[in-house]
Amino acid sequence: MYRGFAPSLMFIVATLTSLVSSDTLGDADLAKKLSNPVSDLISVPFQNNWDNRVGPVDGGRRYTLNIQPVIPVSINEEWNLISRTILPVMNQEDIFPGSGDQTGLGDTTQSLFFSPKAPTAGGIIWGVGPVFLLPTGSEPLLGTEKWGAGPTGVILKQTGPWTIGTLANHIWSFAGNDNRTDVNNTFVQPFLAYNTPKSWTFTLQTESTYNWETEQWNVPVHFLVAKVFKVGKQTYQIQAGPRYYAESPPGGSHDWGFRLNWVMLFPK
Repeated sequence: MYRGFAPSLMFIVATLTSLVSSDTLGDADLAKKLSNPVSDLISVPFQNNWDNRVGPVDGGRRYTLNIQPVIPVSINEEWNLISRTILPVMNQEDIFPGSGDQTGLGDTTQSLFFSPKAPTAGGIIWGVGPVFLLPTGSEPLLGTEKWGAGPTGVILKQTGPWTIGTLANHIWSFAGNDNRTDVNNTFVQPFLAYNTPKSWTFTLQTESTYNWETEQWNVPVHFLVAKVFKVGKQTYQIQAGPRYYAESPPGGSHDWGFRLNWVMLFPK
């Protein structure tokens, strides 16, 4: 899985470069909507994540494909309900000595945001709602074996080409395998994005998680470059970039990783 990484990265760079002149009317608007987690845009991201130096002896590897459909539903003239799902498909090797290899599904995170269709008078866009943890892990080392729930929210502002905001949630487990550690995690994702008239997007963000049971942080910092383009009648966005783990627990990933995100867009 990892041997083809360098050629794949070269292909990504070549593809992004070739898309500079592929702009069509409205692509820049779509790119800006993608910077807003609660926009009224149906999208299906396939987010690929590669991590090395995983585990307490830094000897493991992990690949995660997050399938993340985002579906807005109009409730009435003033409100949308935004469904955001994260279903991980994982492969990991030697995450701790003697663990072997695992391939399968991880736990599903389902978020629902109730969001006003129009920004506030000050230009603030926001959404709040519940988040659920579903124990869909196909192997014990790929999931928590716990059911969980809690609140989630997002707040942001888009000014000119800039988008700045934060998405957060907290999940407590309430049922599941009594022999597994309880889930009590806070997730915070501050983000800053810059959209160009050529439908490029440059994003700096963290996806920080604090585990209240172990009192440990996991803080990957991402710098991502994205481009909206069309192939025939279908609109896509491709996004790629490195991440650096500013802090991670002993059993987590360390140093550098990489993300490649392929997004299918379905504008109205």
